[in-house]
Amino acid sequence: MSMIYKSTRDDSVKVTASQAILKGLAPDGGLFVPESIPELDKSLEELSAMDYKGVAYEVMKLMLDDFTEEELKHCVNSAYDSKFDTDEIAPLVKADGAYYLELFHGKTIAFKDMALSILPHLLITSAKKNNVKNDIVILTATSGDTGKAALAGFADVKGTKIIVFYPKNGVSPIQEKQMITQKGDNTYVVGIHGNFDDAQTGVKNIFSDKALEKEMDAAGFQFSSANSINIGRLCPQIVYYVYAYTRLLANGEIKKGEKINVVVPTGNFGNILAAFYAKNMGLPINKLICASNENKVLFDFFKTGEYDRNREFVLTTSPSMDILVSSNLERLIYMIAGNSADKNAQLMNQLKTAGKYTITDDMREKLSDFYGNFASEEEDAATIKKLYEDTGYVIDTHTAVAAAVYDKYKSETKDDIKTIIASTASPFKFTRSVLNAIDKKYDSMGDFELVDELSRLSNVAVPAAIEEIRTAPVLHDTVCDADKMCDTVKKILGI
Repeated sequence: MSMIYKSTRDDSVKVTASQAILKGLAPDGGLFVPESIPELDKSLEELSAMDYKGVAYEVMKLMLDDFTEEELKHCVNSAYDSKFDTDEIAPLVKADGAYYLELFHGKTIAFKDMALSILPHLLITSAKKNNVKNDIVILTATSGDTGKAALAGFADVKGTKIIVFYPKNGVSPIQEKQMITQKGDNTYVVGIHGNFDDAQTGVKNIFSDKALEKEMDAAGFQFSSANSINIGRLCPQIVYYVYAYTRLLANGEIKKGEKINVVVPTGNFGNILAAFYAKNMGLPINKLICASNENKVLFDFFKTGEYDRNREFVLTTSPSMDILVSSNLERLIYMIAGNSADKNAQLMNQLKTAGKYTITDDMREKLSDFYGNFASEEEDAATIKKLYEDTGYVIDTHTAVAAAVYDKYKSETKDDIKTIIASTASPFKFTRSVLNAIDKKYDSMGDFELVDELSRLSNVAVPAAIEEIRTAPVLHDTVCDADKMCDTVKKILGI
């Protein structure tokens, strides 16, 4: 029997994995979660003998069990190929006592590539399995990285269109250039006057608009999502934590069954949730260390049990984490509420109406796997500078948040077990912030002068993703107000 996926807000909503991927979001606004998290059925020793593709298949077959072996292996092999600039796909680099899991070797040099390289293949396969006749419209909000990775994944994929909304002044210059120069007859990029949370809320509202759904169907379209609210995005993220552990095992860095810590710079919570799922599948993880920037709503949540979005929104040098509504946290809330859709729905309604909710003491006790902390802008910059000066290794602003928080964790707990830090983006995406952290003298340089300087300093070749946008023409210049997103979608689709 195929695994059942349920809505976090309504127990009666039950679908298969492929249906959950197609829908993206449940009709009630909830997120799809597996009825139970399966255990790994291969030993970690067996997995350590496999390459990334092998591990990906073994992990995802458990979560996406209505895919045939042939279907899933086709998706895996199509995703993790020459688009990545290393055969390892996600290499580990040891620096300053931690292992940096480099998740930025894909086409758009950010961790989102790890999932968004495979999602189009999962989606198209799901559409065929479920006899979908409509064109699929991928509707996505981005805080910087998801947008480009999704655009690159879906560009010119037959039977799809992709519309990406991003905060016009809330992403790095490189991130914006990557998106607005995107080729593909089926790609659309729209800047909004507002922040990421406005974009994400707008997308969710469009998804739940029943009248629009009918209009779309009549015109031969249906929505799906490339955000991490889509379970087809989350499942591939589980893979790289399992793979990282098996690399440590294969390289003799850890012994069989030895526990590790995982540190994740976290905005919408999906990336660290994937590590939590990996732990529940049997990966020996001790602590899941949730690192926030100055938008520290998650740190406050883990500290107090209250999630409160009613606060000043801070624009930081780690913009992909500038988020006050962590969508994927809902999946964790559902689990610690005893898989109670009713309890979760109540809390999510409180978040919608009052902007905050408080979990029970019983629920808080179930968060013992997590540790939360945050890094200020000053701490972020100091971490980049120190790591570079001590080791020559250059990290981006998001990874630096994780490294700074890891230092705080070690100082507080004296825990010195082996630790993986999720390195979520190439420093080449945030050249100005990274180089300013190392030395303020670089601030007078132009964006692409900075790129070349970073290449010289780090002794790393400029990634192809950056080279190709040096002279690329702007192809997308649409901007709208946050309350006009639905109208913009209809205009794009001609309905």
